[in-house]
Amino acid sequence: MIAGIGTDVCDLRRIAETVERRGERFAQKVLGPHELAVYHARRERSAERGLAYLGSRFSAKESFSKAIGLGIHMPMTWRSCEILNHPSGQPYIQLNGPLAEWFEARHWQAHVTLSDETDYVVSFVVVESAPAP
Repeated sequence: MIAGIGTDVCDLRRIAETVERRGERFAQKVLGPHELAVYHARRERSAERGLAYLGSRFSAKESFSKAIGLGIHMPMTWRSCEILNHPSGQPYIQLNGPLAEWFEARHWQAHVTLSDETDYVVSFVVVESAPAP
């Protein structure tokens, strides 16, 4: 059964302005440790790729926070929710700390998809209840 859905459209030009204003602090606030490593590697190869990665993770976390009904309020924090990729490239959500415990207590599963164009990123998250073990 679907427990929640969330979607977000992110203008990468807005993310670029924020990065210009706040620098590395913005990425460190939004990205978890695994994401931050990928962000640095992509940004090193191409500033545009780094920006698209940061924007897509920002968007997906916004979508996830809407799907679980909390917004960015405890236990949901930017860094406790990471959007990572399987070797196939498929994105998935990895939760950490109190958010992971809160989410698991509800026996929920999350599914995420991302898409980007030159100036925009869109994300969609579905949270469903899983049968209790």
